Amino acid sequence: MKKILAFCAIVVVCITMMAGNDATEKAGKTLEVSFEYEKQSGPGSNQYAVWVENAEEQVVKTLFVTSFTTKGRARGNQAPARGYTYRPACVPTWVTHAKAPEMSDEEIDGFTGATPQSGRQVFTWDLKDKDGKDLPKGTYKVCVEATLFNSSIVLYTGTFTLKDKAGEIKLTSSLTQPDEQHANMIKAVQACLK
Repeated sequence: MKKILAFCAIVVVCITMMAGNDATEKAGKTLEVSFEYEKQSGPGSNQYAVWVENAEEQVVKTLFVTSFTTKGRARGNQAPARGYTYRPACVPTWVTHAKAPEMSDEEIDGFTGATPQSGRQVFTWDLKDKDGKDLPKGTYKVCVEATLFNSSIVLYTGTFTLKDKAGEIKLTSSLTQPDEQHANMIKAVQACLK
């Protein structure tokens, strides 16, 4: 009988510890956004942005933007100008919602990167705002926008709340105009709470 009671006590302790771990996992959720990227040839493509915004379409966190969009490149003797200023089709939704023209170069450096090599791209976020603070309760939208070629732009979006359980976020997409030659620039786009 003592052995049975001791065994039951061990089981209760293990279950309690496992329940504690579940609570910790829920409190420490992250968002993972991923997609397959195939680098395209020619100007006017290969630009994308990944970000999260609140219900008022205010960007709470930019996870990544390609550097041409934000930093541009020097032309002749001129200083570099942000790419979206002379190519307005560079991820225009992100530019508008993030208020990119109001951002300093230092702010932009925090999330800008060179256009990557082809392959799976993964971006992970700890569900904290750009100042490292917990987000207030509410509904949020994950966004992936890609300029496929010139004015052919695809935007993937999906909503979630901080109370949602771990799992995939349903994404919908919209395309400004088809471009079969560059259609595979990004594909298999996924967003998941973990």
